[in-house]
Formats: sequence, C-alpha cells, structure tokens
Amino acid sequence: MSVLFVTGTGTEIGKTISTAAIAATALGQGRSVAVLKPAQTGVTPHEAGDAAEVERLAGPVTTLELARYPDPLAPATAAHRAGLPPVTPAEIAEAAAKLDASHDLVLVEGAGGLLVRFDAEGNTLADAARLAGAPVVVVAQAGLGTLNATALTALALRTYGLESPGVIVGSWPAVPDLASRCNLADLPTAAGAPLLGLVPEGSGALPPHDFRAAAPGWLAPALGGSGTCDGRGPDPADAA
Repeated sequence: MSVLFVTGTGTEIGKTISTAAIAATALGQGRSVAVLKPAQTGVTPHEAGDAAEVERLAGPVTTLELARYPDPLAPATAAHRAGLPPVTPAEIAEAAAKLDASHDLVLVEGAGGLLVRFDAEGNTLADAARLAGAPVVVVAQAGLGTLNATALTALALRTYGLESPGVIVGSWPAVPDLASRCNLADLPTAAGAPLLGLVPEGSGALPPHDFRAAAPGWLAPALGGSGTCDGRGPDPADAA
C-alpha cells in the first residue's frame, strides 16, 4: 500500500491520531511519508491543521493541504459558506499520485466520514479513493453503536468497489466497558476486514518522542506494527 486513504465512521473519533500512528510507524522503519489533507475545515489560515498535527506527533513527514475553510462543517458546506471553490476527487487523486512518486507511503486523511460531501455534485472521499485506486482504512469508535456505523461504512466501501485493509479503533479506553471488550471480536465481522489497531485514548497528548516509540505497538503487522490488537497492548505511559 503506497497510497492509503484514512476515513472514519464519524467525526472526532481519533482519525488524525491514527494517521499519525501509521506515519510514525512507517518513519520508524525508514520509509518516507507524505500526509495529504484534501480539505481542512474549522481552522483559520494561521492555525495548525490535522496534517500539521500528524507531523508534530509522527516526525518529518511531507504535508499538503488542497483547501482550507474556516467553518467546522462538511467540506462542501464550508466551501460554499466561504465563497471558495471545493476540492474535487480528481484533484485529490492527482495530488496523491504526485506525492506517491517521491514517497514510500502517502496517507490521505478525509474529513469526517466516507460519504461526507466535498462539492455540490455530491462527490466524496470514496470517489477520490476510487479514482486513485487506493485502499481505505476505517477508524472506528470503541463502544456501543460502533458496529452499525462500521458495517454501514463497509457497505459503502463495497458499493464503490473499494478495498479496506481493516479497522483501527481510534481511541481505545484505558478501562474498556463490556461493549468495547465485545467489539474487539465483533468489529472484524461488521467491517468484513481485520482489526488493525487500538490507539489508546489520550495518545495525542503524549510528548512526540513517546508517541513515536509507542505507536508501533498499537498497530497490527499489516500496518507495520507489532501489536496484537487484543486490548492488552502497551500503555502509552510505558514509552515515557
């Protein structure tokens, strides 16, 4: 996977931190990494966006934003309100291909979920991934309600003819409840793909050095990690 799209089953579920974990793991293996954020919403021109947060946590990655809109809304709505042009799937696929030519791994982080609209025509991250011919990893929540959201995302991926290497839990609780523990077994069935990572809650608050040291233990070997994804992996504090 030289180009990998990262989507979520919703917003604020750990997509950026999961992207950073994948990037940190690849950098630790000596691979060059680029992070593409097609549409950054909810930040002003002088604020750090998601790609910058990945760079802060993971280390020296190439970052690229195609558009930035100030309102914290879906890209199509945010672009319309700002009076700015939207980002198209063709632009996203072209940017990913250019980065792919000079990097070992390109991570394309979407906004919100897979079918959030990028423009008035209804194009989504799924359309961009299809144009790019790239797989899509799904970041999901840990607890109650995640199975339905994950299954719906997986259904949408199949509808678009997209492959998914698996699912990452973007914020695995320090003390998981019954639903979270049961979901470790049930998420692969809902997704039709394996569980590829458990990123501990609060990982984004770790010092970058500690984040980079711990990240491989959160991810399965399919993403270059050493984790078992059984909920008993290393605590982020262990890297301190």
